[in-house]
Amino acid sequence: MPFWGLQKQLGIDVDTWLLRQSMPQPYGQAAACHAFEREWVECGHGLGQTRARRECQLEYEDFMECMKRTKLAKRLRTILEQRDKMIKEGKYTPPDYHMGKEEPRP
Repeated sequence: MPFWGLQKQLGIDVDTWLLRQSMPQPYGQAAACHAFEREWVECGHGLGQTRARRECQLEYEDFMECMKRTKLAKRLRTILEQRDKMIKEGKYTPPDYHMGKEEPRP
């Protein structure tokens, strides 16, 4: 506990930029990555910054993947490249509804 609570006296909260998922959410529902953020914060609680970076690396990576979806995007890109390669080789033909050739529905 700080000796002089400047954030409290000024009515600002500098920590909210870090704890995005813990902030009040619309409709009172928990955010999608709230569980991952909570695990990360609980892991690093009471540790120093240097030690928390080393010991809580897995929790932090899970949280960042949930927030940014970088691994998912890379996997999707690889799948689409493989599909395009198979189309060029003639081993795969996508269905008509994937090519926009399906008859329009009423």
